[in-house]
Amino acid sequence: MRPHALLLLFLLLWLPRTQAADLAAAEGIVQGRCFICHGANGESSSPVFPRLAGQNAAYVARQLADYRSGKRKSSTMQPMVEELSPADMQALGEWFSRQPPQEHPVQDPELAAVGRFVYLRGNPFSGVPACASCHGPQAQGSETLPRLAGQHAQYVENQIKLFNRRERTNDNAVMHGIASKLSELETKAVAAYLSGLR
Repeated sequence: MRPHALLLLFLLLWLPRTQAADLAAAEGIVQGRCFICHGANGESSSPVFPRLAGQNAAYVARQLADYRSGKRKSSTMQPMVEELSPADMQALGEWFSRQPPQEHPVQDPELAAVGRFVYLRGNPFSGVPACASCHGPQAQGSETLPRLAGQHAQYVENQIKLFNRRERTNDNAVMHGIASKLSELETKAVAAYLSGLR
């Protein structure tokens, strides 16, 4: 057998085991510390903490790195991530991305209907762009932008306020301008709409 064929065979046998070990280690980290705020399966029950089930893996890893470096500020998160390695962060991102998000009922369907309009079409009268143009029509996000579907309404509102006050600066600066244009009604409506997506 040729050397490159042996290498390929080794990689095919080794990679799945390595990934399984990484995911098992990530689950250990989640059950050891993350579950306190984010729930055992990434479905936090408190609107103060984000739901991470189904979140994009690369996005989670980057946020963890930003907390560790201090680029994203949080007196709660920084001590939790200070001992994590880049490999741990990637594994945690992958683990959370594999957790199935649950369906959550919308508390105010009429408010959510306004939020659906703003999310999908923006507000052409005030210059607010459609949220869907970046976060996707189903709010699934991307490697660089968060999945917002099913997120706690209060958490989304809080993050928009942080962007508006320029207190959250580790992510896309475009959000600063968008957040400053959103009215309180639009913010609450979009957050309500997102909370009911899956």
